[in-house]
Amino acid sequence: MSTLLIKNATVVATMDDERREIVDGGLFVHNNVIEQIGQTSELPSTADRVIDLSHHVVLPGLVNTHHHLYQTLTRVLAQDNNLFDWLKTLYPIWANLTDEAIYISTLSGLAELALSGCTTSSDHLYVFPNDCTLDSQIRAAGEIGLRFHAARGSMSLGESQGGLPPDRVTEDEAFILKDSQRLVETFHDPARHAMLRIVLAPCSPFSVTPDLMRESANMARTYGVRLHTHLAETIEEEEFCLETFGHRPVAYVESLGWTGDDVWHAHCVHMSQQEINLFGQTGTGIAHCPSSNMRLSSGIAPVIAWREKGVRVGLGVDGSASNDGSHLLAEARQAMLLQRVAPDRYLSEAPGGRGGFAGDPTVMSARQALELATRGGAAVLGRDDIGHLAPGMSADFIAFDLNQIAYGGAIHDPVAAAVFCQPSTVDLSVVNGQVIVENGLLTTIELESLLERHNEIAIAMVRGD
Repeated sequence: MSTLLIKNATVVATMDDERREIVDGGLFVHNNVIEQIGQTSELPSTADRVIDLSHHVVLPGLVNTHHHLYQTLTRVLAQDNNLFDWLKTLYPIWANLTDEAIYISTLSGLAELALSGCTTSSDHLYVFPNDCTLDSQIRAAGEIGLRFHAARGSMSLGESQGGLPPDRVTEDEAFILKDSQRLVETFHDPARHAMLRIVLAPCSPFSVTPDLMRESANMARTYGVRLHTHLAETIEEEEFCLETFGHRPVAYVESLGWTGDDVWHAHCVHMSQQEINLFGQTGTGIAHCPSSNMRLSSGIAPVIAWREKGVRVGLGVDGSASNDGSHLLAEARQAMLLQRVAPDRYLSEAPGGRGGFAGDPTVMSARQALELATRGGAAVLGRDDIGHLAPGMSADFIAFDLNQIAYGGAIHDPVAAAVFCQPSTVDLSVVNGQVIVENGLLTTIELESLLERHNEIAIAMVRGD
């Protein structure tokens, strides 16, 4: 048994059902679970460890619902390409991945996420050339100490069969299904407060067959695990689906059993109102990745329209080759700002016409953006134990030091400042009751030697050594 007391925080933004923001607040943690939350004067006066967070804002740990951690090895490539050309440029480089590269890139990517305030991350690993395994990614996540949803991705539809990826980065579908079963049976933990869960995640409509999509859905529902894929990211994908399958992307996945409250899709930039209604009615979730969508010129996702129809929405930083960063708080800021320049078809519905701000339902607030990054992400991943701070919830929370130049002049509203102001490195991060970041530094791994090896692998991959 161990206890942790957090006290004297300038404000604790609980994001609970009442959205309480507790001034001079704190938390009392027993083992890995929050036992009490309230003003400092209401909490126990001592614990096994006491952390004074005067001049800090405390938030629930941020939840990342879509990433490709291996892409930290291939940043700043294909700088001016759209999605399909970007993929065709990078597939040959990703063919040089090794199992060590998977392990090292996972450590690096999760370290970057942890320093940005992320306490739970999913990852979509769908390239398995050479000796690559998901097992090494799982091992790395355990060493970092983040809560992790490992998605066993796959590509089976190569160029010779009309797909986008070259055949050498695809796998046999029988092996994909066998390995998926092994991973679920070996690693998946369905328990409350679980640190590791497995997801089945064929890559995209243009890189796997309908059979693999159906069989993956059947397996996932047999084992009670979730499903994830890319969907409706670009106009080119829509054209591919219409030509190849005779359906728009959403209708295509619906025909394969890929809607429901155990499914979430990444991007979903190009959706009709009818398709948005379907997702809301079926409980299908979406990982919104604004920076990646901008980087690849994919478009602006209709987040306000999703929320109006009750669609579950979380945030994803997406792969570091299509974002070039892994800062989840920055992604919340980007999501908020991008909705303020959304297409006219969304803005025109606002009272007073195009571009109105006062009471405009098409404008996302800072607290709504934080909701996407916390409660929204938890809902998308099917978690009822993370995403907000309350007794009985997992002890996952972060704190930002308000005594820094980035917040100068903004401490009258520290919660909004966390989103509006220049994104900072988190000062404290606690995951499952364990301190992962303290005074802005990771406590679980040493970064200098990791970064050195990470860069060596990255250079060799790009050169084809």
